[in-house]
Amino acid sequence: MEFIDNLSKKEYENFVSNSEHSHFMQSYDFGQIRKDKGFIPHYVGLKKDKKLVCCALLLEKKLPFNYCYLYSPRGFVIDFNDKNLVKEFTSYLKEYAKKIKAIFVKVDPAVKLHNLDVNGEVVGDLDNHDLVSFLESLNYKHLGYNLGFENEQPRFTFRIDLDKKWDEVYQSMHPTTRKILNKGNQYNLDVYIGDEDDIDDFYITMKETSKREGIIQAPIKYYLDFYKIFNKDGLSDLYIVKANIKKVEKVFSDRAKEIKVKINSFDEEKYKNKDKIKNKINELNNQLNKINKELDEIKKIDSKEVVLSSIITVKYRDKVWTVHGGNNSCLMGLNANYLLYFTIMKDAFDNGYKVMDCFGTCGIPNPDKTNPIYGIHSFKKRLGGEYTEFIGEFDLIIKPFMYFMFTKLIPIYRKLVKMRTRKESTHEASRTK
Repeated sequence: MEFIDNLSKKEYENFVSNSEHSHFMQSYDFGQIRKDKGFIPHYVGLKKDKKLVCCALLLEKKLPFNYCYLYSPRGFVIDFNDKNLVKEFTSYLKEYAKKIKAIFVKVDPAVKLHNLDVNGEVVGDLDNHDLVSFLESLNYKHLGYNLGFENEQPRFTFRIDLDKKWDEVYQSMHPTTRKILNKGNQYNLDVYIGDEDDIDDFYITMKETSKREGIIQAPIKYYLDFYKIFNKDGLSDLYIVKANIKKVEKVFSDRAKEIKVKINSFDEEKYKNKDKIKNKINELNNQLNKINKELDEIKKIDSKEVVLSSIITVKYRDKVWTVHGGNNSCLMGLNANYLLYFTIMKDAFDNGYKVMDCFGTCGIPNPDKTNPIYGIHSFKKRLGGEYTEFIGEFDLIIKPFMYFMFTKLIPIYRKLVKMRTRKESTHEASRTK
């Protein structure tokens, strides 16, 4: 076996893009994108008889005193069932990590732990707990079965199977989702695939989502670079949904007129069951009040059009991921996000992709409505995908003492410094009053 630490883009991509074990976060382009976050990409692999048998993207993060750590997003491009290969690659990886003074190597393989139903119950015979134990035997430290977003990547996601007839894909969606989609594009929204000139509109939805849900967002440059690098190789699309305010206003105005006509058409003297008629009129009046409230909000908008929803997707091998996206806080009742996801899903199906990955959710199958993740989790769940749980995150520890310093003592020190700074600031503020 020969360990290669400087694979060319052509050789690396030829292996990764054709491997059934690949993920877009293992791609050459993703390594280039992470440069914006201060990482240095290493494209390494193992050859047998001059032919690649596995490889990995290693993202190097510099630390003080010339140390670093390595992160292999979504693990190595390798058959994890081939234990001899995993063991041998790990041995070479340790030597390489020592060579560049890495304290540890973090990996989070996109390998399912087991099969789940939508309520989080284990079904079927798949069980990869033995793989977790095997990796631990190679000195990979398993960081546990977390349920949230504490680690580098979410341990749970929803994956929609597109490798069947479209009617089956559609019927697998929740009835509520189908009910919304069955109404079609009733508000005459403009749904289209944009380009880098639309990044500003995309960023509007990201800022709105961040403000509404308290999510930390990256600078606009990161999203622009993310899109441009992948799109250059035909691996990314930017989907946009916009509303023409005049068109939307007309839809609601026409509905209000229709309801008024219905209300006025009821002549209580002609009906024996007057209570039933009164209930129907009350129901129509409630609908009218709701529409009038929507109209009031629409009339406050002074723009000709508003971007409602947007998503940057990545297309890699046989999968499409909905990676970065957001929704505007206004006109959310138009359900633009449903129309957007449906469009992405249908495009992926029509172009022969086998899976659409909704890119992350929590490990609580039925979160309470007070949980911040409730809305996005429920939305993705209703798209009809498979609730997917990965085996989790591991640290291959290269330098135990430095690892202890980095993961235990330094965070405590930083916390104490932060507390001391806050205390001194408070004291100074009170002293100067």
